[in-house]
Amino acid sequence: MADVLVIGGGPAGLSTALFTAKNGLETTVFDTDETWLHKAHLFNYPGIGSIDGSNYISTLREQVDDFGVTRHQDTEVTSVSTTDDGFLVTTADDEHTADYVVLATGANRDLADELGCSFTDEDVVDVDVTMETSVQDAYTTGAMVRAEEWQAVISAGDGAAAALNILTKEKGEHFHDFDVPADAEELFGSLVDAE
Repeated sequence: MADVLVIGGGPAGLSTALFTAKNGLETTVFDTDETWLHKAHLFNYPGIGSIDGSNYISTLREQVDDFGVTRHQDTEVTSVSTTDDGFLVTTADDEHTADYVVLATGANRDLADELGCSFTDEDVVDVDVTMETSVQDAYTTGAMVRAEEWQAVISAGDGAAAALNILTKEKGEHFHDFDVPADAEELFGSLVDAE
C-alpha cells in the first residue's frame, strides 16, 4: 500500500509526487502522457527563461524518479473509490491502495465525479485552499478546479499545496518544505541563536 496515489503526470501531479516522495511518503504516479505541455513552450515559468513543454516534463519526471517515486507510465486509471482504509485505484491490469489520492487529470473531471467530490456552479471540483475536496484525503488540482485559468505554474503550485497538506496531516503539525544548503543552515542557526 502506497501513502499517496497521484493520477496524472503533468505539472500538478508530478509536483505533488516530488514534494511527498522527497519528504518520505511512498508515492505512486499513473501517467497517460496526455499533458497539454506537450503542445506548449514555456516562456512564463518562473526561473526558466525558455523550455519546450515536453523537455520540461521529461526533466520533472527525472526529478521525481530521483526521489523514488513509482511511475506507471502510459497507464490509465479506470476507476477510483474510497475504502475503509483510504482509496482504491484500478487500472486495466492491477489495483492499488493508498491513504491519499490526488487527481491531476487536467480538465477531465470524470474520476472526481465518480469519487463523489462536490462541484461548484462553474462545474469544477470544489476544493479548499489546500486543494482537498469534499471527500476527505482526496485532492484535485489545476484545470480540475479552475474554469479557465490553466497555467503550468498554477498547476504545479496546486500540486505543491496538496502535497504540503498531506505532509501536514502525516506529521501532525504544519509542514514546510524549505531547502537550504548546509552552510546556510549553520549561518541561519547562528543568527537565530545570537538573537
